[in-house]
Amino acid sequence: MSQKFTKELVHKYALDLLISLTEEENQMVLEEFDIIEENMEKINAIADLKEEEAMTHPFSLENVLLRDDVVEEELPLEDVLLNAKNKTMEEVIVSKVVE
Repeated sequence: MSQKFTKELVHKYALDLLISLTEEENQMVLEEFDIIEENMEKINAIADLKEEEAMTHPFSLENVLLRDDVVEEELPLEDVLLNAKNKTMEEVIVSKVVE
């Protein structure tokens, strides 16, 4: 792994995500990242891993039939916005949650 997680780095990421961590929680996160790093090192040690094709599912998908998208009756915009507290002509206004 190129960057080692430190107490300060975990604290910075927690602040960026607007999460407050106690010292005990910070230590727990560091221990979990150590376990993840160990497992990643084991995976990276597998010979010829780069020659394997990447998987998107743990099992093969055969005879998968997706339904057709069918446009059904749409609700009038006025009805959709009826219960919204803050709105413009066609949009719901929400409070900002990220800086």
